[in-house]
Amino acid sequence: MTYFFPRARGLALSLAACAALSLSAVSPSQAAARIQHLISPGGIEAWFVQDATVPLIAMEYSFAGGSAQDPAGKPGVANLVADLLDEGSGDLDSKSFHERLDRRAIELSFSASRDTFRGSLRMLRDNKDEAFDLLRMALTAPRFDTVDVERIRSQVISGLRRDSTNPTSLASRKFLEVAFGDHPYGRQTSGSLESVPTITVADLREYAGRVLARDGLKIAVVGDVDPATLGKLLDQTFGSLPAKASLMPVADVAAAKPPQRAFVPLDVPQTVINFGGPGVKRSDPNFMAAYIVNHILGGGGLSSRLYREVREKRGLAYSVFESLLWMDHSAVFIGSTGTRADRAGDTIDAVEKEIRRIAEEGPTQKELDEAKSYLKGSQMLALDTSSKLAQALLQYQQDKLPIDYIEKRNAIVDAVTLDDAKQAARRLWGEGLLTVVVGRAPQAAAQPAAAPAPKSN
Repeated sequence: MTYFFPRARGLALSLAACAALSLSAVSPSQAAARIQHLISPGGIEAWFVQDATVPLIAMEYSFAGGSAQDPAGKPGVANLVADLLDEGSGDLDSKSFHERLDRRAIELSFSASRDTFRGSLRMLRDNKDEAFDLLRMALTAPRFDTVDVERIRSQVISGLRRDSTNPTSLASRKFLEVAFGDHPYGRQTSGSLESVPTITVADLREYAGRVLARDGLKIAVVGDVDPATLGKLLDQTFGSLPAKASLMPVADVAAAKPPQRAFVPLDVPQTVINFGGPGVKRSDPNFMAAYIVNHILGGGGLSSRLYREVREKRGLAYSVFESLLWMDHSAVFIGSTGTRADRAGDTIDAVEKEIRRIAEEGPTQKELDEAKSYLKGSQMLALDTSSKLAQALLQYQQDKLPIDYIEKRNAIVDAVTLDDAKQAARRLWGEGLLTVVVGRAPQAAAQPAAAPAPKSN
């Protein structure tokens, strides 16, 4: 359903999010029938589910751009902007701004992914005017006061320092470097210890001015508000943003061709292993087949093949998983596990063996049927609150899916045949793996860490 409203003056309200309360959402089948395509008087579009079960409103929204729009040589700008937008706006300093949020139990947050700059807002219905106005202020008049910039910068740098000795973080960082090289996807959204200290307030303002614009805006709202009121709030919140973003072009990129292996030395008892390779983009007609067969291999938790082979049969690791990661300009599959340093080689061999087997043989009909049943049933749990439903509706928009996708999804899952799944398995895993190992050097892995030398008196 699409709502059009007569043109009206926008006042000046905004978006923010409500604390600690979770709105019980309608079921996915009910939601599908009630998703409205709302167009505000000012032409701002949103996917909207009106639900008065609880007097709460949840909104998720995003702007095209993300960390891929960080200036060359300065990764971390988008992340720092996201951390600072709620640190004061207009005539409200950071303390006053947060007091306004806390007083009305409004939750307002921002984050940056590779391709999008996202925001989240939840509030009690009766506090919607103030919540939306605070969001408007954050988006259109951020202060970026020096004291706040330096405080947040210090927090980011502290996190990056911790990551520099964290094997899981190092493995993730190195995998992206191997997969994408010097493409923007090859760098961390949080930046680096070299780049973050160089980011200036001018960089932050320039990024916000280029990225926060209406043409790249997508919105999903679930909660206790009528369409006419929501339309006015959207205009008052987003209407004064620039009409068009000024985005740098980002090239399509294919992940590096496997097999390749990289090693990062780190003297820790447990070795972390990341593995992956080129994936399947969300727009690919064979995406659902790839999604299902990936669930069978490594996305199904205790029921996945990798879990059974690596943990249950061999006791090599506590956990192992794999997932598909798709972006606007590329896609990968990526998995991870951790094991005792002297068993890293055996663990890699077990993962590679299982991946070769599914690439050559594909899944069984029984595995396919069970995966389909799980994926259809789990959708109910994935959309059981207003926040989860709003997040899903935003993701569907970003993935360019139809507004009735929730209703169609189970039929798309059911349509995947065993041949489709086998072809997807060959495509994903037939070339082998990009593997990143973080831990002790192989020759040292079989030995315990050396005891410290005794101190001389």
